[in-house]
Amino acid sequence: MKKLYCLLFVMLLPCLPGIAQPATRTLRLQEVIALAQEQSAIARQAETSRENSYWQWRSFKSDYKPQLSLTGTLPDFSRTITPVTQPDGTTDFKPVSINNSELGLSLSQVVSPTGGRVFVTSLMQRFDDFDRDQTRYNGNPAIIGIEQPLFAYNQLSWAKKIEPLRYQESQKVYLEERESIAVNATRLYFDLLLAQTNQRIASQNQSSNDTLYQIAQQKYKLGRLSKNDLLQLRLAVLNAELAMAQAGLDQQTAALALKTYIGMKETDQLELMTPEGIPATTVLAEVALAQARKNRKESINFSRRLLEAEALMAKAHGDNGFNASLFATFGLTNRGASFTDIYTRPENQQRARIGFSMPIMDWGRQRSIYKVAELNKQLVQYTVDQEDANFEQAVLTQVNQYNTLKARIATTAEADTIAEERYEIARNTFLIGRISITDLNIALAEKDQARRAHIASLSEFWIAHYTLRQLTLYDFEQQQVIEMSDLVNE
Repeated sequence: MKKLYCLLFVMLLPCLPGIAQPATRTLRLQEVIALAQEQSAIARQAETSRENSYWQWRSFKSDYKPQLSLTGTLPDFSRTITPVTQPDGTTDFKPVSINNSELGLSLSQVVSPTGGRVFVTSLMQRFDDFDRDQTRYNGNPAIIGIEQPLFAYNQLSWAKKIEPLRYQESQKVYLEERESIAVNATRLYFDLLLAQTNQRIASQNQSSNDTLYQIAQQKYKLGRLSKNDLLQLRLAVLNAELAMAQAGLDQQTAALALKTYIGMKETDQLELMTPEGIPATTVLAEVALAQARKNRKESINFSRRLLEAEALMAKAHGDNGFNASLFATFGLTNRGASFTDIYTRPENQQRARIGFSMPIMDWGRQRSIYKVAELNKQLVQYTVDQEDANFEQAVLTQVNQYNTLKARIATTAEADTIAEERYEIARNTFLIGRISITDLNIALAEKDQARRAHIASLSEFWIAHYTLRQLTLYDFEQQQVIEMSDLVNE
């Protein structure tokens, strides 16, 4: 009884005088989904991840652009005592006070097809000897050079194939996360809608049972009703009061869960509309599967992973122990006592270097590395094939579920209408004493069950609807692909 009183108190608390009642806000399913995709914490996380991927993409693209850099050492001052070899071969310690300054400007550009780098550099050095009051300049007005690995793994070329796929995949992930938000918001929406439906059912049942009990008391006094039936009606009133109190608690819990998820901080009470209208489109399995393969991240993800496996094989083949590189420069150089002397009839400067290294005996190390990369590629291929089959099965299963649930809604709607009408007939028949209280309770239970079943069928259908959108990134109502441009227009 103590629990009963607590439940009744919670149920009646909003009705107490002197307590301000919050406003009621009516929302539809699509409005709740829009709020969740716009202001929920999950939506902000998805947006941040998308922006992060965008700036990573920008950073990758900048690596292939010309790079201009300024380097220097200003100053490099030193005052010390240094051993100096004398003309007669002896060593004497002399105080030395010098400064070296250096400044360089370089423009470089990577060459992705070859993995090399070309550059243009201008250098200037100044040497100051403060003990002898001397200043000297040395510089290179212009140097053109190239650095080129030979027969090595070309990371630049492979990254140019892989990174665009990674960026496209991140965009698809963002779209799928938005559709996932729609699925979760739909589930919470119908949780609250069912709780509100249960509260209305409980309230109607409590009112109806109370009225029937009042009438039954009069019939009992007149001897037209047995005490057993009277007690059953009294028990029905008590059960209805308990059900109404529990429904109120369930509604508060469901409302809090929905508000928390969609990021709604208002204290308004929510009144949800039952989405009776459903899309008229029948989804064909082959269309859904084709759209899923074209739009989802999986197709891009599979291609990227296979390319990464091929890149590892190329790296194992390129890093085969024999390494060689070419370095060559051609430019102008000069020296002088003044800055302008550097640019007065400078002399040519050339430099070329080819370096290499190769193992004589590695005990099969390189062959083992290459074999591991080869087997890894096979494993990735087998894994991708299995995931592709699972993905196809998930899409086809969801299409079948969508079409089945859609066909079931009309049945549950008709059952809801029939059960409601049957209960009214049973209630009126009971009032004139032509059926028993047991038959009336059966009609009441069937009415409530039919209403809940209809709400449940709507919930399952709309969850399946948005899950199918998430699996295919295709809007079957509008017959169009869900793209980033669509979000800008929203």
